[in-house]
Amino acid sequence: MVIFTCEDSLEGILCGVYDAWMSRLGHANVRLELRDRGNIRMFAEYRQSQEEEWKTEKVAAAIRRKAGQEVYERVFRACLSREEEKADRIYRFLIYALNLGPSVVDMLHIPAVYELFRMDRSVANEAMHLIEFIRFSRVRGGAWLGVVGPKNDVIVLMAPHFADRMNAENWIIYDEIRKKAVVHPAGGECALVWPPDEGWRERLEKSDDQEEFERLWKTFHEHIAIRERTNRRCQMTHLPLRFRPYMTEFQ
Repeated sequence: MVIFTCEDSLEGILCGVYDAWMSRLGHANVRLELRDRGNIRMFAEYRQSQEEEWKTEKVAAAIRRKAGQEVYERVFRACLSREEEKADRIYRFLIYALNLGPSVVDMLHIPAVYELFRMDRSVANEAMHLIEFIRFSRVRGGAWLGVVGPKNDVIVLMAPHFADRMNAENWIIYDEIRKKAVVHPAGGECALVWPPDEGWRERLEKSDDQEEFERLWKTFHEHIAIRERTNRRCQMTHLPLRFRPYMTEFQ
């Protein structure tokens, strides 16, 4: 067994797919794994995939040409999954996708297709939920800051929603799990950045007006509830506990 290792990114995984495929060792004799993840397999040969732009472009073009844009978008979202086995699952899916074409998305009876569908759905659902639950606070300089702690790497999927609806505002969505952010300047394009240190959030202190607004928002939520009709189980169904630390009304 020959195991190709790649970086945990769309570009890294597509380059890994290219190297594993072009090795001509046979799909059954190769695996694709994320670099520095999991245990070393005995009696396996490890090869490190080199990330190069031309490989990424070649694989992406092949996916779009042979399987269609929808399949490419599903692969893109699957690359954002937190699952350790995602690289090999994407590789197994592409074996079918590049041979069967766009209709592969309906062939959920094939395990490789179902696994990619499951990862894609998990990532897309979390992005949709966080769009609903994220809370922005006004910080120094007039920008809006929203902090999330997602399971999957979904802030790039959230950004287009807010770029459309808050295009005239300066805003930041920060993923405190992966320590990176999407930054949107008013009227401009979004950019993915990695803040240089942990103290940048403290330097963006909230304005007095924002703190007063948050106090009023919490008071509103405390008084609008009907205590006699409190249903904790129902609340946890519609508002999972993992979202609450990032919501103003629960802080």
